[in-house]
This record gives sequence, structure tokens and C-alpha cells, in this order.
Amino acid sequence: MLDLNDLGNGFHPAISPTFGMALAEAGGVCLESQGHDVGVQLQVRGFLKSIFNLNWPPINEQSRRTWSDPEVATEHGAMGIAVLLAKKATGYAVIQRSRKGTGFDYWVGDISTEPFQDKARLEISGIRKGTDGDVRSRVRQKLKQTTRSASALPAFAIVVEFSKPLAEVQENERS
Repeated sequence: MLDLNDLGNGFHPAISPTFGMALAEAGGVCLESQGHDVGVQLQVRGFLKSIFNLNWPPINEQSRRTWSDPEVATEHGAMGIAVLLAKKATGYAVIQRSRKGTGFDYWVGDISTEPFQDKARLEISGIRKGTDGDVRSRVRQKLKQTTRSASALPAFAIVVEFSKPLAEVQENERS
């Protein structure tokens, strides 16, 4: 089970409970816009191969109006799913948002010790409705994008496609 409601538990240092629930709501809006009900299976391929049943908060008309910009909803919904998948794939939580222009969205690392030690980079993208080829192409694009930051730390790209639903997780070990 991949429960988007877990984004509101405050477990990820870079995702406040309030922001986490907004990501969960955006994900639910995207999934329901593609005709999915709670419990739909998310196929995950690549670095992490698995199938997860998805759960999200109840969606109503106010939720749909809040997330009426498809591009913004898709970006934020994918972010929510990817944050949870990153934890399952790497064992790391998102610990800090990256600055624009770095080529990646989040630092991910181990939250068990202070201070946080950056372990990897995470780049996220979403596609509301696309083909397998679109997903693969976007993953390649996002992995290439991570090379903007000169780092020996690994980079992960997670692309979430909502119509199937499908997520691909890939690692670029050295950029």
C-alpha cells in the first residue's frame, strides 16, 4: 500500500504536514481525473520494481477547484507519490528542497542522525496522460538534467504517469 495520507505525518523533514496533505490531495485529484478509484494499483518499474495499491484523501468539488490547473496539479501530485516511492526505493527521506537551477528537486538522506547528511539527489516529474515511451523519455531527460549539479552523489529520477497509473524510478550513479 502507498498511502498518500502518510505525507501528512511529518516524517519527511522537507515536507511539512500541511504541504504533505496538499500533495496528497493533488495526487488524488490527478488519479480521479483519470477515472481511478482509491485502491487502484500503481505499477513501479526500474530501480524499484513493485506494485502498490494507492490510497488518497477524499476528493470533492473544492479539491478539484483548488487543483484546476492540470500542470500544477500533476507536478504536485507526482511529487507526493515520488516522495513516498523514494523512501521505499532508497530508504531515504526527503530532507531538504533544492534550489532552482540545480537540476534536481530534493536532497534525500538518512533522518536517523543529526545533522542530516546528504546522500543522494532526487528529481521528480509527472505526466497526466502519456505513453510508456513518454515516461521513458522523461526519465532520460530528468536524469540528464541532474548533471547540472556537479556531484559524486547518486541522483534518482522518478516519473509518475497518472492514467495507467505507472511510475518509473531510475538511478544515475554519478553525475
